[in-house]
Amino acid sequence: MGVLLLFNGGFMLLSTLVSILTKDGVTVELSLAALLTLMVGIILMLITRNHTKQLSKREGYLVVTIGWILMTFSGMLPYLLTDVFSDVSGAFFETMSGYTTTGSSALADIEVVPKGVLFWRSTTHWIGGMGIIVLAIAILPLLGIGGMQLFTAEAPGPSSDKLHPRITDTAKRLWFIYVGFTVLETLMLWAAGMSLFDAINHAMSSVSTGGFSTKNTSVSFWNDQPLIQYIILVFMFLAGVNFVLSYFAFTGQIKRLFRDEEFRFYSRMILICSTVVALVLIVNVDMLNSTFNHPQVFGKIESSIRHALFQVIAVVTTTGFVTADFTAWTPFLTLLFFGLMFMGGSAGSTSGGVKVVRHYLMIKSGLLEFNRALHPNAVLPIRYNKGIVQENVIHTIYGFFILYMISFIIGALGFSFLGLDFVTSIGVAASSLGNVGPALGDFGPAFSFYEMSMGSKWWASFLMLLGRLELFTVLILFTPFFWKKI
Repeated sequence: MGVLLLFNGGFMLLSTLVSILTKDGVTVELSLAALLTLMVGIILMLITRNHTKQLSKREGYLVVTIGWILMTFSGMLPYLLTDVFSDVSGAFFETMSGYTTTGSSALADIEVVPKGVLFWRSTTHWIGGMGIIVLAIAILPLLGIGGMQLFTAEAPGPSSDKLHPRITDTAKRLWFIYVGFTVLETLMLWAAGMSLFDAINHAMSSVSTGGFSTKNTSVSFWNDQPLIQYIILVFMFLAGVNFVLSYFAFTGQIKRLFRDEEFRFYSRMILICSTVVALVLIVNVDMLNSTFNHPQVFGKIESSIRHALFQVIAVVTTTGFVTADFTAWTPFLTLLFFGLMFMGGSAGSTSGGVKVVRHYLMIKSGLLEFNRALHPNAVLPIRYNKGIVQENVIHTIYGFFILYMISFIIGALGFSFLGLDFVTSIGVAASSLGNVGPALGDFGPAFSFYEMSMGSKWWASFLMLLGRLELFTVLILFTPFFWKKI
């Protein structure tokens, strides 16, 4: 916990430096937030320095969940001390949305927020994108603490790919890719016409699949600069790919990327859905004219394809950037995007949601049942990437999906109880649990979560945490057998 707070405080100091450079008037407040966080982190490290530094799997779950909550409470300080938020519920919601890379914002006017605070806001995305715990894995061994238990709790998906037998080296390689993507996108956005400040913030949000923007209208602010939007959509796509595959591709093993069944399914789904959305936009001429103000037919077609690609990738990867209000296009497309909120990116990526590989294996398992019905005595295993998937893995995936849908239903019921209408309740529940960002109804792509009630903000924050840690890590703490002594 102390190490995590030291990381948090260190990144707050970076925000303080941005505040000094931009002369936004909140340098003292950000410095105080950083010092308080660092002080608590040092105190925690000192009082536990003589304790046993060996984590069991059970303690790993506790450290991940409680550590995330502790980071969120400390991450609120820059918002509260600078009076960007006057209430704790709003500050907690914004911070949890940042760390979980959800991207839902409770700010009424983003563009009046001091730049040091905006930088901190994007930084919470960047920290959370690869996981606060995964970041700490590269440092904890220096203190004599093993990291495998933490990695299991942080990334409990079905993928078991490892780049290196030592988990520390795995974390370092993943962070190398992560930082490289961030720097490259920053330079490309800057060259394409963004200011350096906007480029850095949007790169951190894209690579982390977060969705916080420095503009009230999100990426639609640059609708007249297609190159900027194309750059962002490419990096959103890459951030939704398993980072292990990205590492292999960069080391010359690009064939492993295109042989991977999850990557192929992920790419095809995006291509198919984007094609459907683009065709609907092109066919609806009146909507095309009102949404994309281009005098030439080619310009309208290009805009339709670009916005379709952008919004599909933004929702599938749970980034949540917005170039247009897709809920205003047609009821069919609204329902399509609502369905995409449950898809998620690849396992081993920074995306939220159910994850592509789970959907893929459930579909393969379902189709195999037809074959089993015709040949009941045949041995028909499920194959994935030329290997046989064990039955217990399939059972775990089914269990996860059922638990995910139950959590979604309970989440929607909670919002309905707190006063939201039906469409808004199911939209915010799907968005929060899937860490997507924009929802439906009153909190759709064109609206902020500023008007959301205090109770709804706390409930949404819980769902964000639940979704980001893939359900089991949090819910296992509420089971009686977790606390029983063995």
